[in-house]
Amino acid sequence: MPETDYSVRSFKGGYDENLTYLVTCMRTRNQFLVDASVPLKQILPFVSKKGLIVLFITHTHGDHTAYMDEYVDAFPNLVVMIYKDSEDKVQSTLKRPVKHGDIVTVGQLSLEVLHTPGHYPDSVCFLLDGILFTGDTLFVGRTGRTVSSGSDTRQLYQSVYNTIFDLPGQTIIYPGHDYGPKMTISIDENIALSPLLQAVDEDDFVKRMADYEEERTFDH
Repeated sequence: MPETDYSVRSFKGGYDENLTYLVTCMRTRNQFLVDASVPLKQILPFVSKKGLIVLFITHTHGDHTAYMDEYVDAFPNLVVMIYKDSEDKVQSTLKRPVKHGDIVTVGQLSLEVLHTPGHYPDSVCFLLDGILFTGDTLFVGRTGRTVSSGSDTRQLYQSVYNTIFDLPGQTIIYPGHDYGPKMTISIDENIALSPLLQAVDEDDFVKRMADYEEERTFDH
């Protein structure tokens, strides 16, 4: 699908350089959001009252769901898409549990659900044509961290190296935080940029992650 068939608008704010995305199907004017990380007032000027129909949640860490209730209250018909094991964390009656391999259609846009645990058990990515919304699984310059309850570094290796890296190298990632030198990047460019994405095997990745945590001197 040509890129002109949809537009992506980024909104930064929330807890820690969080990113929420508003995507519009240019043919139908239907819209969806990825994550509820910024206040509604930031996105409202760009939202179509009738067009916004879906909210995709990449995982249920609080900074990614912080404004979910605010969004749902403002848009009562908003359907919340969330990984199947976490649907009880959503109060909205309009929720749809999703699993790996599901296809979700918004307007004339089709998104594939990729379950990518590691940073968190319910982490999912959403693939739209040549772009991938990665949440906290993969950032520009590194992977997500595995320091919270439920995190698993070996699972993260499988999710990044055997799921995301199986996609075409020109796929552009749209991460859940603006932590890198730029906001988006292709998979191939990201691999070249980050030692964490250059591990020779799972054990090497685990070691690189441990070294990263030991050497870490900033808050991201």
